[in-house]
Amino acid sequence: MHALDDDQVRALRTRGQGLGGGVRFRTAADTVERVVGIQTQDARAGALGIRARTAGITAGDLRQALEQDRTLVRSWLLRGTLHTVTTADLHWLLDLLGPHVLRLSARRHRELGLDESLCDHAETVITDTLAAHGPSTRAELTQRLAGAGLPAEGQAPFHLIRRAALRGRICFGPDRDGDATFVLLADWLPDAPDDGPTGQDAVTALAGRYLHAHGPAAPEDFAGWSGLPLSAARRAWQALDLLTVQVRGQDCALPAGRAAELDLAPLPAPDVRLLPGYDNYLVGHRSSALSVPAAHEKRIRPGGGLIRAAVLADGLARGTWAWCRDHADATLFDPTAAPGLAAGIAAESADLARFLRTP
Repeated sequence: MHALDDDQVRALRTRGQGLGGGVRFRTAADTVERVVGIQTQDARAGALGIRARTAGITAGDLRQALEQDRTLVRSWLLRGTLHTVTTADLHWLLDLLGPHVLRLSARRHRELGLDESLCDHAETVITDTLAAHGPSTRAELTQRLAGAGLPAEGQAPFHLIRRAALRGRICFGPDRDGDATFVLLADWLPDAPDDGPTGQDAVTALAGRYLHAHGPAAPEDFAGWSGLPLSAARRAWQALDLLTVQVRGQDCALPAGRAAELDLAPLPAPDVRLLPGYDNYLVGHRSSALSVPAAHEKRIRPGGGLIRAAVLADGLARGTWAWCRDHADATLFDPTAAPGLAAGIAAESADLARFLRTP
């Protein structure tokens, strides 16, 4: 069994996600396919997460993938949170994750007074509105729900819209003047494949994809990332061809096909990436001990579910950053490290400026 040191684990995880070792993917669709989905509750952060992993992408390229080519789509999936996934993955992921998320949401629905009959009525109002009027914002759908005598205050509209999405009726469509819109999934993506794996086979397929991008990892990491039960994660581990490695004394797994990466030498200069808030790399495992120094955990995760934008160097968070007009303003945990990281931060800042300038 291979016992890996922290640098080796970070090298494997960052190369798997296109965040280290000089690895960047060719297109937005390549990036999203590799990591299964980019967390994107904040659309801007999601876009910047794709940029950090993709060579030379422009904002225009990403918008074309979402709105013209429609190779990417945004919906509620992993853990019931918003993700951008490939259109090819959407239906089987919804079939796998949607019912599970809705079961977990049942208590909250009851608290809001949303019984099944009311939810079904709301779904009809939402889908009829989209069929008649085309892409509609959340505010417009909320107005239609209110007009039909359905709950339109507080969190009720959000849960009714999300339920329709988790049931495969709607998804996010084109932006309109900076506002997200919803569309009928069948109309927006009429050719989306619907013949993917099902049941435990789907869990196993998702686990294999997760490990290819996020490994080394344990079943508990996959269960936390996906939102699926740990028992299903453990069954998936048994069905996959895996190499067992030790990470800080814990048994973890890596796809057998990635074994050759164990012998790759590090690059001579640190590979720096500017990660947005809530980036996949920072939420893909139960613990962030290998990605964020313990002494600075609160600077990345101050509490309340907030995860700040991070300066990543060879897989380790070395500071935070914010966009200031035309450049990234980085605040390093250790200012004495600035000379070694300065060139990488400057290159990433310039690439961010290029990305944000493109229409």
